[in-house]
Amino acid sequence: MIHALDYLRDITFFVVVIRLVSATICGGLIGIERSYKQRPAGFRTHILICLGAAMAMMTGIFVLTILHQFTDVARLGAQVIAGMGFIGAGSIIVTKRKSVKGLTTAAGLWTSAIIGLACGAGFYELSLFATVIVLAAEILFSKIEYRLMHDEKSLQLMIEYEHTEALNAVLKYLNEQGLKILDLDIYKYSDEDPVMHHRANLALQLYRKILTRELIDELLKINGVFAVDEMSAATALESDPNSRTSGEIRHNAGE
Repeated sequence: MIHALDYLRDITFFVVVIRLVSATICGGLIGIERSYKQRPAGFRTHILICLGAAMAMMTGIFVLTILHQFTDVARLGAQVIAGMGFIGAGSIIVTKRKSVKGLTTAAGLWTSAIIGLACGAGFYELSLFATVIVLAAEILFSKIEYRLMHDEKSLQLMIEYEHTEALNAVLKYLNEQGLKILDLDIYKYSDEDPVMHHRANLALQLYRKILTRELIDELLKINGVFAVDEMSAATALESDPNSRTSGEIRHNAGE
């Protein structure tokens, strides 16, 4: 503990202002990083949550020390921690590919609330160092994680085929190449051609370096496969069996 800050641990008007300002700064620093990465909960959201938590903690301390009413100081803080689950859950999204997004933002919101409680309690040392660690986790550690996982890339493919045996041959080939299938959606639709067409949307995990063009060429050699499209993740989620977007890169058998 830093004894030079002991005069800031009592409940006075000046101390209340200092604690609210410190909560604003800590929450804002974490929120700026989330806003920069265009996450749903950004700068203002983190500030409000951190401020609210600080106010809840100071209210509990005020009731006990100033009003001299018997109460559990940590009761309001405990409700803040529990209540953050509802806000955090709102920032978590499960995509069509069954992948989860928003966990880091939800965890950051929950941590910001606890940092706010620490600011409200006058635990400035914890608030400061916790903010630094959270920023390190969201900025520096994410880069380390990316470097460790940089060999794992995903690829979205849309394959049009004529019969089920063709799809089975495609899946067998992908398995032989060591490509993990993250998601598989199968559609059946009819064009002007009277032959019934089938389509499969594949989300692949690439664990080694592989050229997309070479992979597509090999898939087109499979009997019954007559078109392969490389798509972005957004196109894969939004594509309709009877329509195509301009973002798709189309390859037909024989081209």
